[in-house]
Amino acid sequence: MKEILHELEVRRERARMGGGQARIDAQHKRGKLTARERIDVFLDEGSFEEFDMFVEHRSTDFGMEKTKIAGDGVVTGWGTVNGRTVFVFAKDFTVFGGSLSETHAQKIMKVQDMALKNRAPIIGLYDAGGARIQEGVAALGGYAEVFQRNVLASGVIPQISVIMGPCAGGDVYSPAMTDFIFMVRDTSYMFVTGPDVVKTVTNETVTAEELGGASVHTTKSSIADGAYDNDVDALLQVRRLVDFLPQSNTSPVPEIECFQSVEAVDASLDTLVPANANKPYDIKELILKTVDEGDFFEIQESFARNIVCGFGRIEGTSVGFVANQPMVLAGVLDSDASRKAARFVRFCDCFNIPVVTFVDVPGFLPGTAQEYGGLIKHGAKLLFAFAEATVPKVTLITRKAYGGAYDVMASKHLRGDINYAWPTAQIAVMGAKGAVEIIFRKDIDNPEKIAEHTKMYEDRFLSPFVAAERGYIDEVIMPHSTRKRIARALRLLRNKDLENPWKKHDNIPL
Repeated sequence: MKEILHELEVRRERARMGGGQARIDAQHKRGKLTARERIDVFLDEGSFEEFDMFVEHRSTDFGMEKTKIAGDGVVTGWGTVNGRTVFVFAKDFTVFGGSLSETHAQKIMKVQDMALKNRAPIIGLYDAGGARIQEGVAALGGYAEVFQRNVLASGVIPQISVIMGPCAGGDVYSPAMTDFIFMVRDTSYMFVTGPDVVKTVTNETVTAEELGGASVHTTKSSIADGAYDNDVDALLQVRRLVDFLPQSNTSPVPEIECFQSVEAVDASLDTLVPANANKPYDIKELILKTVDEGDFFEIQESFARNIVCGFGRIEGTSVGFVANQPMVLAGVLDSDASRKAARFVRFCDCFNIPVVTFVDVPGFLPGTAQEYGGLIKHGAKLLFAFAEATVPKVTLITRKAYGGAYDVMASKHLRGDINYAWPTAQIAVMGAKGAVEIIFRKDIDNPEKIAEHTKMYEDRFLSPFVAAERGYIDEVIMPHSTRKRIARALRLLRNKDLENPWKKHDNIPL
């Protein structure tokens, strides 16, 4: 018996060493943790239970039968994050460069199936070189099996990908179908085809960082939702995100103890909106003063900065926030902002997370670049997302809500549940100057009359009261009471019951 127990320990120790000390040292030299070290950082201490530690590949081509390593390049299992169950897999770059083989894929498929069956989030930590070439189509088949499970789990359990090293080919498509992707600056990159292939096919000379680094995917492509300076920071931030998310689409929204009163008023909000309607202000200040203890987890902070999306808590319960940002392009809606916000709203709706929308939008961005780039269809995505959402929706108009953008931003007409406005709100088809120049075209050469008409238009339309008179705004509230009023609205809506007509699935304008 003693010998068997000893052999088990020896085998375990060998498996934990992955590709060996030299490769572990090389991983550390690059500033990266190993797969198991990452899991230890991410999960609660002592909570990890590993599956398939001794699995080996079954390939016999190209001399592969001579090199077999326990675990086959991926560590899988489950553990807890602040006491809540999560499933995890971590690619091990020290074993065959983390490349995916048939058995490697089967290990991932097993935890995907278990996560779906047990309705718990699944987190993938990526550091891999794509498919294992020696296995050919068997590896490709493994990828497709993983992709299929990503699709089936979408909208049922949260799926999060953390890119912590190279990620190419099939290894980028699985993360692309998950809910959130995070990267590590300088050590991670993702692309479908690498720099060498690009050079061969298009004659472009580009580095891995320029082609698919964190800066590219957080600012230009919108593939990644955030980037962090090192492995530890990335994993701790993902732990923070997991705390905001429910276990599945049938689990309650997480609720923690709240120590900040919602009854206290914040007088500083009364002066947040400048007297000059063209002067910007930071909408994040309003968000931070509305959420519990200023704790806000922003999604895609560096992309389409004219709209802000992220998670916070009100009275201890998770809430999704969408807000136009007057500091960037005056908060205008463009293609990028519409796509970013639409995806975020749809995620919240999938997992029954209430959505709070702060509106200060002068309209959609005009210009040939936007129209040629499909602004109509991209703008429709955000419209579609808000319209189909059945979760509690609370909307607050702080200043401008002009034209079609007023409709799109969770208006009463898109089944907004509680729609508030500050006294500074301006709800109209367009700004006063543009409106007057159209309505009173005949007086365009008479500055005095135009000024008179503009004053009349501003007094009549650039206020929240016309909309309030028609019931499109439920109440005009004082800015200092915003946190209290939103908290009360969300409390009211806790038992909201709304269902869309039955359908196999919708056909959002992709």
